[in-house]
Amino acid sequence: MDKIKVNCLEAQQPIGPMYIAVIDHKNLINISYADVRRLELGNENREIEDYIGIQRELVPAREKEIGRYVNLIDATFPNSIILSIESKYVEYDEKNKILLIDNDKNVAKVLDGQHRIAGLKHFDQEELKFECIVTIYIDMELEDQAIVFSTINKEQKKVSNSLVADLFAFAQSKSPQKTCHNIARALNKNENSPFFKKIKILENARDKENESLTQDTFVKSLMKYISSDPQQDRDFYKRHKDRKHSKLPHTTGVEEKRLFLRNIFIDDDTDVKIAQILWNYFYAVKNKWPEAWGVVRDNNVLNKSTGFIALMRFFKDVYLYINKEVPTKEEFEKIFQQIEIADNTFTKENYIPGSSGQSALYNILKKQSIDRRA
Repeated sequence: MDKIKVNCLEAQQPIGPMYIAVIDHKNLINISYADVRRLELGNENREIEDYIGIQRELVPAREKEIGRYVNLIDATFPNSIILSIESKYVEYDEKNKILLIDNDKNVAKVLDGQHRIAGLKHFDQEELKFECIVTIYIDMELEDQAIVFSTINKEQKKVSNSLVADLFAFAQSKSPQKTCHNIARALNKNENSPFFKKIKILENARDKENESLTQDTFVKSLMKYISSDPQQDRDFYKRHKDRKHSKLPHTTGVEEKRLFLRNIFIDDDTDVKIAQILWNYFYAVKNKWPEAWGVVRDNNVLNKSTGFIALMRFFKDVYLYINKEVPTKEEFEKIFQQIEIADNTFTKENYIPGSSGQSALYNILKKQSIDRRA
């Protein structure tokens, strides 16, 4: 039988020996499998089913997401994929530190990394290698396999989305993520800005009394008007960073209305225009409702995610209605002058935190302004 030959290091831990190696993604795909087994309970009609096994079922959406990621210019899997292999499928040459693995289906059981492996099936950069770090256990007891899997997944902690947004400060290439991050920081820093010290920028998280918006909420609400695929846009700019005149194509038609800030993003390398548009719009918000926008208190929702997300939805309608690249403060103010919502009514009772409250506020804003002019 054909063998996969890999150099490896042996490591001793309380659970026993393990082998750290590097395997080409094609070989890894060929030999690996996920152990998802069905346990049928109840009557013979199989009305009740549960699943047991080492791995969870594969999530197609996650596979698709990783499949797109692996084709980005800076794709990487820095963490080890963990496998369990029976000794009948593998030989270890201790003297030369080499593993010989049977190159056959269902040889290596995946303890951690099945979505990464599934995503690698979509890797289509034939001119490039995608090798993976793997940790291999040999003849591991099923109980130990389950313990390793549960420990990994229990101990993993999700990285804050605001931290992810903040890290784009270090990016050298243009991207929707970096643009939105830069605008958040700029608006938060300027003392004349309607967002002065309102956004929870990680490195400046000192003035907690005034901070009411997370960096992640701000970035996501803005980015959806710039890009439908921020990762692909970022990939484009990284691939063309040495070509100063390379630009993404402009949007037109329906897409231009949906991504109404995209063409400005493409043409403006400084991000100033988009920042100015948001400044002018929220200046009008601040002038209309100075107390609700300015004061941070528990029952006030306007300057928190409920109000901000509703205002950002309304922002699209107002911007398209004015139909000007950079509307002035006065042009935005004319729209808000028609709205009859009192400054002291932005409470959790009137606008329940979450999507229902956001929709309720958005609908009132639109009904009392844009819809009246239609």
